[in-house]
Amino acid sequence: MDTRGMPRIGQPPDSRRALMVKLCWMMLWMVYLAYPISDLLGDRHGAGAKTAGWIALVAFLACYVTLVVRRQLMGQVAQWRPLALLMLSGMLVIGLVTCYTLGGDWIALFSYTAIACGLTLPPRHALPGVAVVTGALVLVGLSCPDPVGDGLAPVAVSAFLGGAAMTGLQSLVRTMQELREARQAVAALAASDERLRMARDLHDLLGHSLSLITLKSELTARFLEQERYAEARSQVADIEQVSRQSLVDVREAIGGYRRPKLAVELAAARTALGAADIVVDADPGVAGGHPGLGPDGESALAWALRESATNVVRHSGASHCTVSLAEFPREDGGRLLRLEVVDDGAGVRRSRPGNGLTGLAERLELADGTLETGPGPRGRGFRLSASVPLRTSATGALGPESADSVHQ
Repeated sequence: MDTRGMPRIGQPPDSRRALMVKLCWMMLWMVYLAYPISDLLGDRHGAGAKTAGWIALVAFLACYVTLVVRRQLMGQVAQWRPLALLMLSGMLVIGLVTCYTLGGDWIALFSYTAIACGLTLPPRHALPGVAVVTGALVLVGLSCPDPVGDGLAPVAVSAFLGGAAMTGLQSLVRTMQELREARQAVAALAASDERLRMARDLHDLLGHSLSLITLKSELTARFLEQERYAEARSQVADIEQVSRQSLVDVREAIGGYRRPKLAVELAAARTALGAADIVVDADPGVAGGHPGLGPDGESALAWALRESATNVVRHSGASHCTVSLAEFPREDGGRLLRLEVVDDGAGVRRSRPGNGLTGLAERLELADGTLETGPGPRGRGFRLSASVPLRTSATGALGPESADSVHQ
């Protein structure tokens, strides 16, 4: 099922399709208007009563549209304001007057009043307001000139449940908004922390080097004034060496800054695949890190995960994707860490690999890794396997006797 263009909870519709979906959901509640409309179209009332009934129905719907439809379409929760209270009171009064003057068919208006209370009142007042409206519905249904009879219980239950459901929806919308704000705050904090890290690293890398270059430049100028050219040339050579080393350090720092991480790429893959309605089943170890995995190896596996997610979204037509990370032995006694991404889509459609897989193979080769691609289990889907060697710790590389001597 394609969810693009579908309405999001607590958010305004971002397309015509989302707007139509929200309108259709709202039209489902209009089925209760069949009772008062049929009453007005019948022969029970005179022309004056019908005119007054149509005016009351239009006024009631105007209040309902202002309180609820605007909330649904614009993504705005009505605040605790005198205007909202006035409209809710007007809806309740119209329901009372029409039931006592036109008959029990107008009891359905209380259902809309309960729904409006559930959506527009503050959380601590919403459910009590729904209960009050439901109680008024029961009293009016029993005491009006044309009692509802056996149909009163279903109407009362549906009104209360509808209002309670809208109260829960209001709470859900508020929670979703808080989660969106929290996500934005986390992203801003992460970006701020990364900027602080870069500033700290660049200060540590360049502060000493630039101070040294400045000092040696002043010393070189002094040697030149004294015509001590040999010492001046020596200082210039030192300045060149310090400058080159500073450039290497800065490039390494920027490279580490741009190096992708497995945890970050897994989160991005979940977002991209989830937006395409593809279920992701990932091992917890993918985001948890792995001992012995160096920065170059993690970067290569992160690129593999990013390329795999991109291919699954663009080409596979899959509905499920599995991401696993496991350790395997090598023939030379070392260990391999293998990232495997398998989907249940259309599988391999081309005999030649694309530019993305070719570039990925080159990245893995730089990290002494390998790339394998092919069909998934039972010949269905597509499987991408990226492997990189794990670094061996110093203690693990020693023999038993060497390790004992170290402890001694």
